Amino acid sequence: MHRMHLIRRKLLLLALLVLAALSPAHAGVANAPGANLEVSLITYGPGETYWERFGHDAIELRDTVSGEAVNFNYGVFDFSEKNFLLNFARGRMHYLMDAAPSDADERYYVEAGRSITRQRLALTAEQAAALRDFLLWNLRPENAGYAYDYYVDNCTTRVRDALDKALGGMLATQLKTHAGGMTYRQQTVRLMSAQPWLMLLLDLGLGPYADQPLDAWQESFLPDVLQAQLREVRLDDGHGGRRPLVLDEQLVSPNRLQAPPSTAPDLRLPLALAGLLLAALIVLARRRWPTGYALLGTLYLLAAGVTGLLLLALWTLTTHHSAWANANLLLFNPLAFALLPTLWRARRGLAASRFIDGVIALQLLACMAAVLLHLLPGTVQQNQPWLLFALPCWLALVWSLRRRQ
Repeated sequence: MHRMHLIRRKLLLLALLVLAALSPAHAGVANAPGANLEVSLITYGPGETYWERFGHDAIELRDTVSGEAVNFNYGVFDFSEKNFLLNFARGRMHYLMDAAPSDADERYYVEAGRSITRQRLALTAEQAAALRDFLLWNLRPENAGYAYDYYVDNCTTRVRDALDKALGGMLATQLKTHAGGMTYRQQTVRLMSAQPWLMLLLDLGLGPYADQPLDAWQESFLPDVLQAQLREVRLDDGHGGRRPLVLDEQLVSPNRLQAPPSTAPDLRLPLALAGLLLAALIVLARRRWPTGYALLGTLYLLAAGVTGLLLLALWTLTTHHSAWANANLLLFNPLAFALLPTLWRARRGLAASRFIDGVIALQLLACMAAVLLHLLPGTVQQNQPWLLFALPCWLALVWSLRRRQ
């Protein structure tokens, strides 16, 4: 994904359309016969900025006669777009298709230290021409925009779908029969692990949608997964045999950045230890340092209340469906705000009121419900790390609020 260069895109589109109208002596990608078109998938490795962590890809069309090569990609957005941040927060992200000469497009990734891999694909002349015509149609300003979704409609799924369309649905037919290796959550945590705080926030904000089992088609929302899956695709050779879709694979430029891990980090032990440490500090401070106890408790309750408001807003006010019905709302919710005054009263040894007793009981029931939901059979939200963090903290706070000096 990268920032939009509207002038460049419009000039390139104009140039391609003009070339298509010229004589065969000036043939290029826009009007070359399908037999002269070489189709490749270009895969770029993850970058250092958070929006580059998932990687990127493009379809390259190369005219083998003129040598012209153009990269078509779907990862263009504009920070300066009106209400960009508001629309992003609400889940209404507007992305565009873009095209650029292959050399110019790839130069940026070489300079950034990101890997570039080219997979040359075995499309027939008719399939290559159909793909080219579709991409040029899609590049027109009236067709270039789309509503972006991180998991089901992004820069890679658009590339995947364009190739699948040219192949007559062969990609979807084969990939949907194979199980994926990870869930949306696991892939997200894996790729964001270089930025731990952002990784934790994303894991906290993802609901049960992110934990559904995926097939290979769904998991190919990621460039590196699509790259790997294409190696396994086989096409009918017209003589009763099968031929590989990928003719050859070339590492154009090696990765010079820290590569993401191959598996998702296990967050259970770190968060369990963090929860136990915070709970122990709350208990010790309650006995020996009342003001410190109140400050620690306030920090936790404020964080729990604000987190609950954000999770509730993501569910009810946005189209981020991957964050809906988040079971972490049972652990972190606005009920925490109601306990703040009692926390400071408890510092002086004053008992909780009956109303607060009811709030405490309700929060304990919510925690119990979170545990029971996690034990249900079938696909449930994989929020064990947050259960292990929150339960000790809540038990320590409940004990301290109910304890009388």
